[in-house]
Amino acid sequence: MKNKLQSKQSIALFIAVTFSAITLNIWVNANAQTTTAKPTPPKYTKLQDVKNFSIKGNGKAFQPNNLQQTNKPDKADDQEFQRRAIIGWDDRVPMLSRQYPWSAIGRIQGLTTEGKDYHCTGTLISEDVVLTNAHCVIDPETRQFSQKILFSPNVINRKMKDESDIAQVQNVIYGTDFTGTKLENQTNDWALLILNKPIGLKYGYIGWKSLPSSTLTKNRNKYIFVGYSGDFPNTDKENYRFFTAGKGWTASVQRNCSIVGEESNVLLHDCDATGGSSGGAIIGVIGNQPCIVALNNAEIKTRDGRGIINLGVKIDFLEGVYR
Repeated sequence: MKNKLQSKQSIALFIAVTFSAITLNIWVNANAQTTTAKPTPPKYTKLQDVKNFSIKGNGKAFQPNNLQQTNKPDKADDQEFQRRAIIGWDDRVPMLSRQYPWSAIGRIQGLTTEGKDYHCTGTLISEDVVLTNAHCVIDPETRQFSQKILFSPNVINRKMKDESDIAQVQNVIYGTDFTGTKLENQTNDWALLILNKPIGLKYGYIGWKSLPSSTLTKNRNKYIFVGYSGDFPNTDKENYRFFTAGKGWTASVQRNCSIVGEESNVLLHDCDATGGSSGGAIIGVIGNQPCIVALNNAEIKTRDGRGIINLGVKIDFLEGVYR
C-alpha cells in the first residue's frame, strides 16, 4: 500500500502541473458494469430546475435499533459464510456484514434505452434517498436516461436479507446531463435517487460532511471505500470460490486509502475502484461515526499515458438540499 500511495502521490504532482491540458477521458473505466423487465422510467430533474425539494434530515446518520455498528465488514452474519476463514484477501475485503453501516450500501441495477442491464454502487443517505453518480443513470455518450433503476441494499453473493426490500427509483435529481464541458460534467457527476419505499428506516443511512480539500488530503490512509466492483471477488482464487454469484455481486471494502489531492475542484484519490464501483462513497470516521466525505466516479490517464489517477466528486452540493 505504501508503494502504491507513493506512486499515486507522484501522479497527483504530475497532474498539478498538467491538469488543465489533460483531456478528461473520464469514462475510461467509469461505466457501470453491464451484467429485463418492462421499463418504468423515473422522473428526471436537474437540480437547478427542482422546486420545493429537500431531503429529510440534516445530513446525520441513522442506525436502526436492531442493527449493531461494526467496523468489521468481512465478519459474516449469514451462516453460510461464518465458517470461511479470512485468509489471502487482496487489500480489499468482501462486505459480508449485514450490520450498520454496511447495511446502508447497495447495488444499483439499471436498464438503458438500448435494453442493456448494468450496475453501479449507491449509498442510503436518508430513509428513501440514495447517493450515486449521474453517469449511473444517464449515459454520458448518448445522454439518454436509464429506463428503469432498482436499488438493492446490502447485497452479498447476490442475496439480500429480504428481497421485498428491493426498491424502485421513482425520481432522479442529477447534477449533470453531460451537455456541459468535460470539467463541468466531472465536478457535477452526482445523482440523488428517490425510492418508492423508505428502506433506510430498516437498513439505516449514512451521514455526510462536506470538508475542505485541505482537510481531506491531510488525513492520509484514513478513508474507507466500498463498491460493487466488476472485478471482485476473483473466483479464480481458492479463497473466493464460495462466492458462487460471481464478480460484481458482493461489494469490496478497502480501508486506509487516501484522497491525495485536488485540482480544478476535482478530487484525486488512490482507493481501488473499477467498473461497477461508480457511485461508491468514500467514507471517513468522524466522532466514531461513519460519514461520507466524497464520491468515487472515474479514472483518467495522465497526459504521458504512463499513469492513472482515480477521480472523486465533492459533496458540498448536498448542503443545499437538506432540511
